[in-house]
This record gives sequence, C-alpha cells and structure tokens, in this order.
Amino acid sequence: MDISKRARMISPSLTLEITAKAKKMKADGIAVVSFAAGEPDFNTPDYIIEAGHKGLEMGLTKYTPTAGTAQLKAAICEKLQNDNALEYSPSQIVVSNGGKHSLFNAFMAILEPNDEVIIPSPYWLSYPELVKMASGKPVFVETKPENNFKITPAELEAAITDKTKAFILNNPNNPTGAVYTRSELNKLAAVIEAHEIYVVSDEIYEKLNYEHRSHSIAAYSDILKERTIVINGMSKTYSMTGWRVGYAAANELVAAAMSNIQSHSTSNVNAVAQYASYVALSDKLHGDAFLEDMRATFDARRALMMLRLTRAGLKFIEPKGAFYVMVSVKEFEGSKYDGQTVRCASDFANMLLEHAQVAVIPCEGFGAPDYIRLSYAASEKDIERGLDAITAFVKQLKS
Repeated sequence: MDISKRARMISPSLTLEITAKAKKMKADGIAVVSFAAGEPDFNTPDYIIEAGHKGLEMGLTKYTPTAGTAQLKAAICEKLQNDNALEYSPSQIVVSNGGKHSLFNAFMAILEPNDEVIIPSPYWLSYPELVKMASGKPVFVETKPENNFKITPAELEAAITDKTKAFILNNPNNPTGAVYTRSELNKLAAVIEAHEIYVVSDEIYEKLNYEHRSHSIAAYSDILKERTIVINGMSKTYSMTGWRVGYAAANELVAAAMSNIQSHSTSNVNAVAQYASYVALSDKLHGDAFLEDMRATFDARRALMMLRLTRAGLKFIEPKGAFYVMVSVKEFEGSKYDGQTVRCASDFANMLLEHAQVAVIPCEGFGAPDYIRLSYAASEKDIERGLDAITAFVKQLKS
C-alpha cells in the first residue's frame, strides 16, 4: 500500500520544522528567542473575545450556510467597499477556515491539471503546494533585490504563456515585507488585462503597512475585478489567527464554485468565530484603535530590528509591510562554527538555534535560498537580546 502521488508531491514545511525545534528547546528549559512567528504576538482584542462569549450565550452553536452567515458577509462587503473601493454582493463572498483555506478553495475552483500559475519569488511557502494540490503547475519568476523583490510588468509579461491560468500577488508580501504602490499595481494590471488569466490577490497583511495605504489590484478596472479573487481574513488584522476565519471575494461563478467545494469538505466556519468576526469588522471604534496601536508597535520594532541588523553588518531588504525582514546569509556560506560548515540558509538557521538559541526561518522554502526570515512579532526586549546573540554568532563566523 502507498500514499497518493498528490500527497508525495507536497513538500514539508521548513517553518514548522524550525518552530518545532525551538518549542522543544523551550520545553527543555532553554531560553530561546524566537523570530520565527508567523502571527501577531498581541492577544485578540477584548471586544472580540467578549463577542465570542456573547455568541455562545446567544446559542450560536449550530450549522450556518456554507459560505458564511448573511451578517458576516454583509460586513465583509462593507469593509471591501470602504477600505478597497470594491463593490461586491454577499453572494460573491465565501467565508472559509482561514486565508489558506480560501486559497485552497480558489485553486480548486479555477485550475485544470497542468494549468500554470505564476508565482513571484520569494513567495509564501504554501503557494506552490496549494497549486500542486489542485493539480496545477507553479511557475516561479525570480524577482530582484534591486527591485525590492517586486515583480515588474516586463517580468510578468515574459512569464505568461498559453498555459497560464493565474498569477498570485501577495501585497504586502511574506517573507519580504515588500509593498506595491498603486502605480506599480496599475502597471501590472495593464499586463494582466491584456491576457485571459486570473489574479489571486492575497491581501491578508493589508493593514500592516507602514509607509502608505495598501491598494487592491482588483480596483484597477471592472474587467480586472471580474478576473481577480481577493483573499483576506481576520488573522493578521485583528490578531485572530487561532479563530480560523478567512474570506474570498470573486465573481459569481467562482464564488459559487468555491462554496460548493467547501460544502463537501469542511462546510461552514464555526458559528461563534463568524459572529466574533462580524463584531470585529463592525465595531470600527474599537477595531481602528487596536489596529493603530498594533501597527505603531510593529513599526517601532521594525525600526529597531533594522537598526540592529545594520549595526551587525548584515544585508537586508527594508520591509515596508507585514512583520518580517529578509536577511542575506550568502556571505557566510563556507564559514565554520564549532567545526560545522554553513552550506546554506538552513544550516545557518539550525546552527544559530543550536549555538545562539535564536530561532529564524530559512528561506529555501520561500524561493530565496540565500536568505533567512526574521519576524518582529516579538518584544523589543527579545529583539535586543536576539540581535545581541546573532551579532556575536556572525562575528564568530567571520573570524
């Protein structure tokens, strides 16, 4: 007996591997500083937690419609209109178990076997695996550091073939922290509009943007909106990662297909989380206050981490959004520490964890084999302590 070919094609997550090692070390009593987090280190705001309690008291413990409650979908439509200048009807919204589930449903709905999906590199490591699970073929476009790892219109145009079905845009980007300006999005949109392809626009980090407001590529034109599947969710904006609520907005045909797929797999998101999400989106007073505090805190940590990385002599791309910074470790390849040789970013990350008790994410799985990712979803104290340890570690490698 054997597992399916589909299952064998899926790569294990390097993120989870490093995180598991760091957690085990902490459980063994070792003081580890973790820059591996892929979630805000803030608790869910009290007003949302209270809504969860209220939902239980209201008896919201039954099935809901597969694609989400009418109440939550109406709130999502209002959010998309107010924040993104995008008009959708509730029938075009599908609420799923997190943004990753929304992406899975989207690819299952639009891809035929061997359809090509263009993925700018570096990329969130689940994109190619999700495409492969839907029998599609990931096509990677290697972006350049001098462009802040943002795909250019020329690079996108060159990657499109008669087999291209979709283009994935992650804005702001994980792992680079890159943010596309409206002008940059418009130039990409003009290329896409000239071809019969979908855009899967992952906007999960849209509110964590430190220099200018995020824009959705779907707002470029009615034609592009019809071809765009907007992916978002509650996890990063409201620090609700464990509540597992994501959503997609798409044309009627795609939304109906995604809902149908979900109806035969997971069915609806749990009712209490949906009610809490409705309150999160509807209570603008509390929501905006929480978000502004979180964004300001992350911005200060971003500045501190960049300052400390600069002092350590490490090369990095300045992040404009999300809560990650990508740091080059290419110069350390071939270096030795305690008899061990750094051959790649994974070696660097494992040795850093073992010898300096700092957890970072190697970016091989993100399409950036010469880089590590550091999350600044950590306290300023931990950032200082962790960068002290990294500075000492790299001095040993350089000597």
